[in-house]
Amino acid sequence: MYKDILLAIDLEDASTWDRAAPQAVALAKAFGADLHVMAVVPDFGMTLVASFFPKDFEEKALDEANARLHAWVSENVPDDIKVQHIVGHGRAYEEILRIAGEISCDMLILSTRSSDEGEDFEVGPNTAHIVRHAAQTVLIVR
Repeated sequence: MYKDILLAIDLEDASTWDRAAPQAVALAKAFGADLHVMAVVPDFGMTLVASFFPKDFEEKALDEANARLHAWVSENVPDDIKVQHIVGHGRAYEEILRIAGEISCDMLILSTRSSDEGEDFEVGPNTAHIVRHAAQTVLIVR
């Protein structure tokens, strides 16, 4: 049923993948799907802000994110699943929707975040935006 699954994670926040990654792996195995794992590095948003950083800051941040994503995948995704590593750059929801369209994925997998008390789950603004605008099936894992 699914051939290409996109799992979007925040490398800085384990709550975005600790429950979603096992689900993505299980679905990829069950359907024999390719798994595309994505992290997004935010841009500065304004040139004024960018002027306070060294010229190669964003390039180094993207390289570091790519290395960390590869390490994360090797720790969390079994070798028998075909994986593509993707590092986006910009607004998270825009990049995730753009990449989802480019790779023609069948399903997006995202995660809620637990509240500090651990009793409630929060759907953040990026996830909410993706759910509203995605052409693909979106699975939100609690």
